[in-house]
Amino acid sequence: MSIPKLIMFDLDGTLAESKQPITDAMAELLVELLAKTRVAVISGGALPQFLSQVVEQLPSEANLSNLYLLPTSGASLYEYSNGEWKKIYEERLTEKEAQHIEEVMRDAGTVLSLIDFSQPAYGERIEYRGAQVTLSALGQQAPIDEKMAWDPDRTKRVALHAHISKSLPTFSVKIGGKTSIDVTKQNIDKAYGIHKLCERIGVSESDTLYIGDELRSGGNDEAAYKTDAETRSVINPEDTMKFIRGLVS
Repeated sequence: MSIPKLIMFDLDGTLAESKQPITDAMAELLVELLAKTRVAVISGGALPQFLSQVVEQLPSEANLSNLYLLPTSGASLYEYSNGEWKKIYEERLTEKEAQHIEEVMRDAGTVLSLIDFSQPAYGERIEYRGAQVTLSALGQQAPIDEKMAWDPDRTKRVALHAHISKSLPTFSVKIGGKTSIDVTKQNIDKAYGIHKLCERIGVSESDTLYIGDELRSGGNDEAAYKTDAETRSVINPEDTMKFIRGLVS
């Protein structure tokens, strides 16, 4: 296939392992893509995660003016200009809203007997990211193997999602990573991010390709199906690299 005018990637599980930096091989492939087309990364993490996992791993020759970052599941957008990342928009939650969401998350974890908040965790279990509040059952910095083992069949996250959604009917509640639930303002998801970025840079959604490892019912990439973007499902970062090699060659 020809290279689309815009390629959007999920981050964890697609470009990199969970919370890990992209590999040197992935960085080199992204440099090749950035020389040919516009590239975006959209995921549930906050901006610092995008910078450490992706941007800081790219060689100096990377054309950052062709790179767009959409943290917090598309609830915010950053583009590179004059040597710095500039915020284009952010659908920010108020502190009062964030506090209410946190209370609901704590109640869900306790009532369902899935999270014991009195026990130590790998970093914060609930994080206010400005435009999003994220619940991470094991903590933000949990080891990958423990994340993978915590909810392999998704039953725990589905239960948390159902409980939190019922208590927060005026917000968007999404299953995030392997142990996480993300909450943003209503109707704010990856489809919203795709709409906003395409509008911003003047690229048709039909000329956009979305690549993710959770393009299935209930997956954190499912919202891409609400747009006119083409989609490509991958299994892991190695599968993503294989696909990119085919594009750039």
